[in-house]
Amino acid sequence: MQLRLTRKLMSAVLLAGCVAMTPGFASEPATGVSSAEQGRYLAELKRLYLTQDERQALLAHSNDLLKTYALRAAYQVGQAQRQDLLYQLRLGAPGELLLREETRGQQETQIAVRNQRIALFGVDPFIRYDCPHGSISCVLLNPVDGSPLLSIVRDHKGAAELAKALSFLIRNLQKG
Repeated sequence: MQLRLTRKLMSAVLLAGCVAMTPGFASEPATGVSSAEQGRYLAELKRLYLTQDERQALLAHSNDLLKTYALRAAYQVGQAQRQDLLYQLRLGAPGELLLREETRGQQETQIAVRNQRIALFGVDPFIRYDCPHGSISCVLLNPVDGSPLLSIVRDHKGAAELAKALSFLIRNLQKG
């Protein structure tokens, strides 16, 4: 008898707690990243890259991630035309990001460079990515039109971290 009453009391307390907590969840920002988490992330990057400028820290971090997770010829075992795929980001005009893509052949005698301007005003700042099964790469999608923006080695954590850094960088650049 006493056990049943204790169970009923516990379930009533838990239910009341859940109902009381619901407005707190509804008031969270829809971005998925709280302001406190964003502040900690940016503070850590500024400390890591020894700068007080959030934009420079985000740009340096994004470029470091692009170097770390570059799709190199060594990862492309069994493919006919193996090549290095290297990227670098730079700041352009206000609200603009410049992406440099460098493709190097296996003997490093064939080099192709492509530059792309990405206008960021009015676009969704969240970078999406896809790491298809059976593929050796993850593709980060262009926030403007959803087309492939860049390819990195298949690493879900690396793609998620790069997408996060690029999303913060885009939001920072959209501020002007």
